[in-house]
Amino acid sequence: MTFQGFDPAVVDFMWNLRFNNSREWFEPRKAEYKELMEAPMKALCHDLYTEFADRHSELTLTSRVSRIYRDARRLFGRGPYKDHLWLTVSEPAERWSCQPVFWFELCPENYSFGLGYWMAQALTMAKFRARMDRNPKPMEKLVRRLEKQNTFQLTGEEFKKLRPAPSKILDPWYNKKGGFSLSCERPHDDLLWSPDLPEYILGEWEKLTPLFQYLTTLDGDPDPREQ
Repeated sequence: MTFQGFDPAVVDFMWNLRFNNSREWFEPRKAEYKELMEAPMKALCHDLYTEFADRHSELTLTSRVSRIYRDARRLFGRGPYKDHLWLTVSEPAERWSCQPVFWFELCPENYSFGLGYWMAQALTMAKFRARMDRNPKPMEKLVRRLEKQNTFQLTGEEFKKLRPAPSKILDPWYNKKGGFSLSCERPHDDLLWSPDLPEYILGEWEKLTPLFQYLTTLDGDPDPREQ
């Protein structure tokens, strides 16, 4: 199935799901969910993954689309359904959420995409800082390239007490505590309803690919705690 664009009716469906988050409301509308949310998201994921993997045969990649059902162990008083969906393209891993991923997310308020960590492990971030300490130049070069683009913004929680980075340009990256993301948020717009959306996202992801390649090799670095 080729992505043809989301139907604008998906926005009302997501808002209604947010405010009527119950099995009684959702089950009679499950077919509508599949048509408006699940099917186009899977088609978008397929197109993004297939084309990106073709462009980067040097990478081993996998993709996934989130489920609409919340984890029953993590409801925290919320309803059983998510009011949003997301997809990721990343390297295979047992705990994908700890790995850098390209992502796209559709929410009632907007849509977003980018590159980042869902839940980076403390060891991963320690290796990231240790690599910059050993040799800051590769990351400095990446950051300078990223500063030339205006699509993505760096986000992520910082340490309350900032640590001295190897150079000023690395400060915002060096002091991210539990991972980070380069993200772009857009209001629901004509692009979202268009079959041109995958090509646009792929073009923007390309700006982040060198950073993705840098981050995916962190696991092979020595444990700085043992040095």
